[in-house]
Amino acid sequence: MHSNNKIHSANILLVDDNPVNLQVLGGILKKDGYQHITAISEPSQVLPLYKKHQYDLMVLDIHMPNMTGFDVMDQLTTHFPEDFLPIIVLTADDFGDTRDQALTSGARDFMRKPFNNREVLLRARNLIETVFLHKELRYQNERLDQRVRQRTEQLYHSQVKLIECLGRAAEFKDNETGMHVIRISKTTGIIAQALGLPRREVELIEQASPMHDIGKIGIPDRILLKPGKLEGEDWSTMQNHAILGASILADTENDSELLRMAAEIALTHHERWDGKGYPSGLRGEEIPLYTRITTVCDVFDALTSRRPYKAPWPNEKALQYLKDQSGTAFDPNVVDCFESVLDQIIEIKDTYPDPPEEEATSLHALRASNQN
Repeated sequence: MHSNNKIHSANILLVDDNPVNLQVLGGILKKDGYQHITAISEPSQVLPLYKKHQYDLMVLDIHMPNMTGFDVMDQLTTHFPEDFLPIIVLTADDFGDTRDQALTSGARDFMRKPFNNREVLLRARNLIETVFLHKELRYQNERLDQRVRQRTEQLYHSQVKLIECLGRAAEFKDNETGMHVIRISKTTGIIAQALGLPRREVELIEQASPMHDIGKIGIPDRILLKPGKLEGEDWSTMQNHAILGASILADTENDSELLRMAAEIALTHHERWDGKGYPSGLRGEEIPLYTRITTVCDVFDALTSRRPYKAPWPNEKALQYLKDQSGTAFDPNVVDCFESVLDQIIEIKDTYPDPPEEEATSLHALRASNQN
């Protein structure tokens, strides 16, 4: 229960075309201690006043010229469908139909004219008490929702940071700088946005795409860093990194959209548009769109980056390769989109470069000596 001071602080609106009724009602309420009372005789003013003041109690006459109380309630419920509208209706009618229609239209209580002073005060207090409790409950729910959102956001960002670390760990297997995963994150986001994907999906692919090669963690260095083309058992072992990556990211306990996307990209990023990829031989749009985006970005970045087993290709040569393989290895629509934003892609490469050749070479030599 609320104190008298709290109840009497309620903001009240009285609406009746009869000035005498307004004077009588206002007098009853003021005598009891209510301080904030507005009385109007024009029902068309109710909506703009409620928008501004969000009254704790509205006492509304039913039968008024120009607009009835029913019309006013229709306006209020249309504009504030989620609000608990604190309306007590007034009428001199003795018919139950009027009362039932008023309560159906949004009124919370009902009073007949002429007024009974004690009834006015009891009904007003009861409804104001209900309104205050309703507001307090709504405030508590909003605070709870806010805390849940904050906690969910914290967990999500922790998850993002964790998979970023895992992505770098995988990248260090054959590129010690880890710059490749940063470039993939940013370039896949550019392509997804250029293709018109919703902002949420753009953010997800930016965060999930760097995980495409996480399965490399399970591939021996003697295979991963081997110069030249892999063949036979070595090639079969290398192909396993797609399945290994999906297994690492598989989320069996939590319904994480981010991990689901990351796992699917890891599993399918070596599928081909013509169905000749691995591990499942998916074809065309059977391959998820975010994988098709990641694959194009990954191949371009790999071709234009230095590796222990190859020199970097010029941007023009790498782009021509994508175009030559469009419709066979790659989604033609994604390749066309990639070409349309090539300037942005090159800017990303320039902003996040790999180290100079001599530094990269020394890093590889150091790791090789540690393994021997």
